[in-house]
Amino acid sequence: MRLSSILGLNARFQLYSYPSNSRRGRKIAGSKLLTKKILRKAEIPIPEIYAKFTTQEDIYNFDWTKLPERFAFKPSKGLGGEGIVVVRKKARHSSSGQVEWITTQRTRVGIEDLKLHGLDILEGAYSAGNVPDNAFIEEFVGRNKAFRRYAYRGTPDIRVIVYNKVPIMAMLRLPTRESGGRANIHQGAIGVGVDIATGVTTHAVWHGNLIRFKPGSKRKLHGIKIPQWNRILEIATTCSEPIGLGYLGVDVVLHPEKGPMVLEVNAEPGLEIQLANIAGLRRRLDRVEGLRVESAQQGVQIAKALFASSFAARVRAEAEGGKTVNIFEMIKILGDQGQKIEVQAKVDSGAWRTSVDWTLAEKLGLLKESNILGTRKVRNPLGEERRPIIGLTFWLGGKKISTAAGVSFRGHLKKKVIIGRRDLTGFLVQPH
Repeated sequence: MRLSSILGLNARFQLYSYPSNSRRGRKIAGSKLLTKKILRKAEIPIPEIYAKFTTQEDIYNFDWTKLPERFAFKPSKGLGGEGIVVVRKKARHSSSGQVEWITTQRTRVGIEDLKLHGLDILEGAYSAGNVPDNAFIEEFVGRNKAFRRYAYRGTPDIRVIVYNKVPIMAMLRLPTRESGGRANIHQGAIGVGVDIATGVTTHAVWHGNLIRFKPGSKRKLHGIKIPQWNRILEIATTCSEPIGLGYLGVDVVLHPEKGPMVLEVNAEPGLEIQLANIAGLRRRLDRVEGLRVESAQQGVQIAKALFASSFAARVRAEAEGGKTVNIFEMIKILGDQGQKIEVQAKVDSGAWRTSVDWTLAEKLGLLKESNILGTRKVRNPLGEERRPIIGLTFWLGGKKISTAAGVSFRGHLKKKVIIGRRDLTGFLVQPH
């Protein structure tokens, strides 16, 4: 991971969070209850809310005996997972003779305990600056069977960073004994990087250190396939518009029966996701800036074209010391019918994005609507125009490269393809 590709706290705020997020969006994201209200109106799946508490009278007048066997009691503006009580089941035997529940931390709580906790939340015990807050009780989302061997008691979640309606990076967060069953990295949960294209885990980090196995076991943390991955990415990406955030982190949980649900949204998501993926956010964010993205589905398609992991290829390139290519190279391009055509391309490290001649792209069927990822504004002598960004797969030096390429008019030039430096990772360019 190059230092220049890493996103820091100041850059996150100055370049992305502040200019991309509206004041309204930041206000909504700061309140879990307000976020859920907006998401429900936009028909984005969220856990069911059983009760809301805005005053002390709400707490005293609520019939606590009607609560289901499993639920989560949360502050609306809580930070870092503090103040959340997650109940897994009702206690079979109660020493007081009243209703009691067992939490994910295996402690018993009764009605009076819950009332006191609710009063603490209202007084601002868990909010930033200890300002008065609201409390709510929502549906408990259990562990999906895909994660049972890896998560300790609590529910894992998937953090997805979204920018310009494109999912940029994702991380699976696994609760541990140390985190008390909470999927919070700062409390001791494990962060596991996820390949955007496949939904398969790649690397894992715990307490800032890379690990291969679940602590205390020999269970590998890479190679875990996350179910319903496309749906998770689409739901996360869809949150951007109704809330009013251009740069955001979306926490998604995978309900065992109902599928993906949004737990909460963050206007300034943490940066530890970069270590879990061994990849910098800055470079990925640069690649989608300025793209015109029309829908969540298109955003997911762009992400898969740009950020697909090629772990084996990277390892091979490192072992070989990198592949040397010349300024002019023969490449093979994949057409829409699976055909491969060989053309000579110019390797241009001065260009950022790979570009293909319009006529060649049309001949290969790459200008079909299903393959257009977006558009980009281009200036010419007559003013400005929008040109398509297309999905492109080609082979350079025996390496398969999938990317998002621009389309330009190069009919008067001998080289119909320009390969930009964005697609030259792992290559050494011979200048002569």
